[in-house]
Amino acid sequence: MPIRTNRGRAAVYRRLWGWPLRSPRHLVASIVIFVVLVVALGVIIPKVLDRKPAGPNVAAGTSTSVQPNQVGQLPSSGASLPTKQPPPANSASAAPPAADAQLTAELWAERWIKPPPDNDVNKWLAQLRDFTTEEFLAQMATIDPKNVPDRLDTVTAKRSTVSSADFEVSTDLGKVMITLIKVSPSNKWLVNGYTKVG
Repeated sequence: MPIRTNRGRAAVYRRLWGWPLRSPRHLVASIVIFVVLVVALGVIIPKVLDRKPAGPNVAAGTSTSVQPNQVGQLPSSGASLPTKQPPPANSASAAPPAADAQLTAELWAERWIKPPPDNDVNKWLAQLRDFTTEEFLAQMATIDPKNVPDRLDTVTAKRSTVSSADFEVSTDLGKVMITLIKVSPSNKWLVNGYTKVG
């Protein structure tokens, strides 16, 4: 007899949803059915999705001699193995160090080792501002000027391209490598970082 009222439908739904909670046996049976359904769907769905339409060669009855390789199986001796592509060529070609870059490196190093007498970070950064990128100035704000070297020995070019250069700065506390970049549109050389060498 069909269910004609909403109350009747609700009662039927309540009985269906409540069935697993009636007894431990019903609960275990519900869990087993659920697991079987999930496993069956996990097996069936990938098989359905992996089906591919037949290509024109298959429809025409022709076949090719090239077979797809199985996972973990090397291609036949006649086929060549895929090779790793070479890295892209370095767009920045080596160039002799620019005179402007050398001058900026020397001026920056001279001001870097001479913090103000009161070791005020803001004054120290102000004297470096003309020779340093804004990003690197923000990083240098965390440095205590008392920790910088007292004496500068030499500033030597180590690597140079048309847009960047590395200079080795020898000090009484060891060697430091400073990196300069050419900033657009002004084409000024500015210090963009430094690292302790050795």
